[in-house]
Amino acid sequence: MKLHNTPTQQYQTVTAYDESGVEINMSRFSHSLTVMPETPPAAWPVSSFEALQVEHFEQIGAASPDVVILGTGAQQRFAHPRLTTPLTSRRIGVECMDNQAACRTYNILMGEGRKVALALIFEN
Repeated sequence: MKLHNTPTQQYQTVTAYDESGVEINMSRFSHSLTVMPETPPAAWPVSSFEALQVEHFEQIGAASPDVVILGTGAQQRFAHPRLTTPLTSRRIGVECMDNQAACRTYNILMGEGRKVALALIFEN
């Protein structure tokens, strides 16, 4: 799905997505990654939902977002609470959804000026 340009172009915005990847500011990514509005996309070493580790959430927490939108792939799955403890113990919200819903939600929250992190899992 292609998305329309908005006044938030100076930020890291999801400009398109499909089941195999995402475009951030019109640059294509087909691997797992994390994105924040003012931080360029960064590779996230998660090969599948089942491979999630506490360390992956610690990496996201280092940026101190207010909320993390976790894209779990083609279908919505919920991360075990023990995995997200590095975030929830610091009162950082974690919302799990499929990748397409995660991309849309990230853009909305980013457009509202929220300090949101998007973490997407693309299985290899």
